[in-house]
Amino acid sequence: MKSKLLASLVCVAVALPAWAADVTYLKDIKPLIKAQCGECHGDDAPTLHEFDLDPEKYKKEKLGPRTSTYETLLQLVGWPDAGALMRRLDDGANSGDKKPGNMYKNLGETEEERATNLKLIKAWVGEGAWNLNRWEKRGDVPAVTKEQLDRLQLKY
Repeated sequence: MKSKLLASLVCVAVALPAWAADVTYLKDIKPLIKAQCGECHGDDAPTLHEFDLDPEKYKKEKLGPRTSTYETLLQLVGWPDAGALMRRLDDGANSGDKKPGNMYKNLGETEEERATNLKLIKAWVGEGAWNLNRWEKRGDVPAVTKEQLDRLQLKY
């Protein structure tokens, strides 16, 4: 019995990194973002810079920054709005108050679907790269570090 359990754990330990290595923007993330986020963050949504010029206008229109291309999505991961994607989609496990990000609920119809989709996005971002830090320090939250940015995978 112990050997079967050990064998199962070894298989899982080997499979997870392999699964994570296979997650790409084109194959996995683009279809997920389009399906779950496209209504408010699709091709018709403002660019991040347009959104930042008048966020209240776009919030009233129920539009957020565009995430329909690899480049626009990267702006919400690395720069100029470091960690924005992670803060919005986090399930609360990484925040001090344990509250999920305001867009976590949009990752799926059920908690199981949300958790699965979040796991996929985390695998794409990279092992140990999921953090809620901004480009610059804000309050008690430190700025993102070079070491954190170096962990980003974000395969196309």
